[in-house]
Amino acid sequence: MFDVIAGSCFRRIAKAAPVSLLLFTGIALSGCALSDAPVLHPKGPIALAERDLLFTAFWLMMIVAIPAILLTLLFAWRYRRDNGADHAPDWDGSNAIEAVVWLVPAAIVIVIGTLVWESTHRLDPYKALASDKPEFKVQAVALDWKWLFLYPELGTASVNELAFPADRPLSIEITSDTVMNSLMIPALGGQIYAMAGMRSELNLIADGPGVFMGRNTMYSGDGFSDQHFKAHALNEADFKAWQDKVSGSGTALDAAAYAELHKKSVANPVTHYGSFEPDLFMTILKKYAPAGTPQHQAAEDTGEGAS
Repeated sequence: MFDVIAGSCFRRIAKAAPVSLLLFTGIALSGCALSDAPVLHPKGPIALAERDLLFTAFWLMMIVAIPAILLTLLFAWRYRRDNGADHAPDWDGSNAIEAVVWLVPAAIVIVIGTLVWESTHRLDPYKALASDKPEFKVQAVALDWKWLFLYPELGTASVNELAFPADRPLSIEITSDTVMNSLMIPALGGQIYAMAGMRSELNLIADGPGVFMGRNTMYSGDGFSDQHFKAHALNEADFKAWQDKVSGSGTALDAAAYAELHKKSVANPVTHYGSFEPDLFMTILKKYAPAGTPQHQAAEDTGEGAS
């Protein structure tokens, strides 16, 4: 009796499963559409091109995935045990099957290879962006667990806050004064690694004024989950106001202040510095230069020996 009841229940569940799956998928997708997904809702041309590339790669993969899924379901249904269908194909030496098996994957590989080659050069993060206005340069330093931004053009610095003119390309030089990190502002573009002793670069531009979340996407220890910041793309008047506020902060990022900032801290509040040590970014890079190189000797001369 129990077997009969259990069998009936399982059959009902099996029949309801496709409907339940579709319902769950619909709810999940509606949640995704309503939630904040900056990768899918870009606010700059670089992020838009990367999103389009993501969609293109997805649909290329579906050329293989969708037929495989549909055929699996078809075979499972047609050749189920209680259907009585025989499966004894005579496909030996079939030119049509050989052509599909070899030519379709070869075509996909060629298309993906071409796409990767073209996109790699077109979306090179080091490539300067075309604009009728000069780029705005920022130097970003990854610390435990915070981001330090230096503004050579302004002579100021900020912690866990990035501000830049919305109508100018943003060029970020990136390094780390701790373990490997990765800087990403999803609404504006992809991530770039920050490594001690190495300089990487990221060129972005915003469609217009706005506030975008940025963060470290590389796990780096206890404070990793709180290592995020707001990137402010500001119009001319708002950027001037922000610049005046930071310049008038009266706090200098000198050697002693940097040594204090370098200490580990979690959820560090936004901090502004009206000035910073000259060539601080290069000094941080030189700390990790290999012994015997001119960079290492320069670091030794300034008392910043390799760590």
